[in-house]
Amino acid sequence: MDNTNQRKALVNGEVGLFIRGLIIGKVLTIMVIGGLLWWLLKSNFLTRNSINSSSQNINSLSTTVSTFQTVTNVPNASFNYGGSTAWASIRQLVDSQIQSDRPELQLRYVNPVNGSPGSSSGIRMLLDGKLDFAQSSRPLTDEEQAIAKERGFTLKERQVGRDGIAVVVNPSLNVPGLTVDQLQQIYLGKITNWNQVGGTNLAITPLSQRPKDADTVIFPSNSNLKGQAFGSNVQYVYSTTEAVRQLSKTPGSVYYASARSVLPQCSVKALPLGSTSGKFITPYRKPQVSPEQCLHQRNQLNTQAIKDGSYPMIANLFVIIKQNKGREQQIGNAYANLLLTDQGQKAIRQAGFVEVR
Repeated sequence: MDNTNQRKALVNGEVGLFIRGLIIGKVLTIMVIGGLLWWLLKSNFLTRNSINSSSQNINSLSTTVSTFQTVTNVPNASFNYGGSTAWASIRQLVDSQIQSDRPELQLRYVNPVNGSPGSSSGIRMLLDGKLDFAQSSRPLTDEEQAIAKERGFTLKERQVGRDGIAVVVNPSLNVPGLTVDQLQQIYLGKITNWNQVGGTNLAITPLSQRPKDADTVIFPSNSNLKGQAFGSNVQYVYSTTEAVRQLSKTPGSVYYASARSVLPQCSVKALPLGSTSGKFITPYRKPQVSPEQCLHQRNQLNTQAIKDGSYPMIANLFVIIKQNKGREQQIGNAYANLLLTDQGQKAIRQAGFVEVR
């Protein structure tokens, strides 16, 4: 009997040990699995937080708006500048904002003593040391770069906006449009009557600034017509204002200039232009405002056609900077940097031009 009880006690003890072993094993297994799950969840959580943090930082950077106040290396001094008449609305709106936000910078517009104001005369004055930087609505020429090199420095152009070149005529003239080639042939004296381009039998009177003072050009530097002399029938004017006056008096006259400058004028009509006949694009947003409506509503620049390049005559707006490691280079770069901020580009758009960024 005692032996039987001992055997039962031994068996029960072994069973108890076995059960305790199973329980301990399960607990250890659960602890290992739980630890592994905790590690995985923690890693995933930290990764998500890192991604979210990076995303927030990127979003924060992408929404940062550059302003006139954020531009560095703006000199504390007074500077002379000048050049393109197409920039008139920029000088009126944008430059006044710059001087309000950065009062340490004072800008003084200077007209040429001889000749009419424009891109060419402004660059010439910069070369001669009469300006600290220039505003231009055309690229630099090889000749201008050569003169700069002779004088011990170079010139740099920094684009800050876009405009179109508009061709304007007397409102009474009935012409469907012109190709770029036809316009060039008119100024070379090869096309002399409007009936040669689909108009009435009326002599053409081309108006232009003198090439040495020109604000915009219709013979690009990469054109075969570069350097060609205008026809003898071209009449030269001092400014766009003078040209507009003559256009209103002379039915057969024609003039080309900054679209932003001439489109709002009530006494002239802008012609559609095309690279080829029959594919004319208007420099203004349709519908065209009639002279009768013009006092209350002005024609606006066709910004979409300028942006996508479908309008065939574009005028890029450049800050021309003297590369001489001196005060002129510092102010030229600072002025371009101001115009290329988000605030500057918005102001250029408000001034009626197309931004570049």
